[in-house]
Amino acid sequence: MSETVAIIDYGSGNLHSAAKAFERAAREAGLDTRILVTGDPDAVAAADRVVLPGVGAYADCRRGLDAVPGMVEAMTRAAIEAGRPFLGICVGMQLMATRGLEYETTPGLGWIPGDVGPIRPADPALKIPHMGWNTLKPDRDHALLAGIPTGEGGLHAYFVHSYALKAGRPGEVVAHADYGGPVTAMVGRDNLAGTQFHPEKSQRLGLALLANFLRWRP
Repeated sequence: MSETVAIIDYGSGNLHSAAKAFERAAREAGLDTRILVTGDPDAVAAADRVVLPGVGAYADCRRGLDAVPGMVEAMTRAAIEAGRPFLGICVGMQLMATRGLEYETTPGLGWIPGDVGPIRPADPALKIPHMGWNTLKPDRDHALLAGIPTGEGGLHAYFVHSYALKAGRPGEVVAHADYGGPVTAMVGRDNLAGTQFHPEKSQRLGLALLANFLRWRP
């Protein structure tokens, strides 16, 4: 049975590359999945799976999301009320938090308690933004990481960010990266998951994670 994945278009995010990556992941996994990039709240509410991308400043992304009438409500109906699989990517993941502290205090969705604040590496030689390739260090098992080599010698994920989520409940951190100390790389609870890295740019790791998301039955 065919499923629909709605990638939310609210003026922020690598929509084209995300859609292409999901299409490739579905094709290589042999899945009959329709990938829909949409700014229509009704389409989001009706989708089988929902993806919230995001690039740029936290407050700008939140304002962009709020500027689409009914979108936050549609996301909430699909992800929270109906329990459909939801994936936040980069700032899309950060928006799942309680609030963002980038330049100003901005309320988040409050789905994953915690604040998004500046990265402060212990090594002053490390540059901000954190940009480049890192392996993932799992904090716990998760279906989206199934079969993906992690840790030292594992596959690499692509990061580009200056702010990171400090989760209020450590058990909701799925994996972290090491950048002068631990940096939250992935969070999750129930049917909700979020990646600070960009799976659509993370080559083998990213395609495997997206395929896992498309098969995920939380």
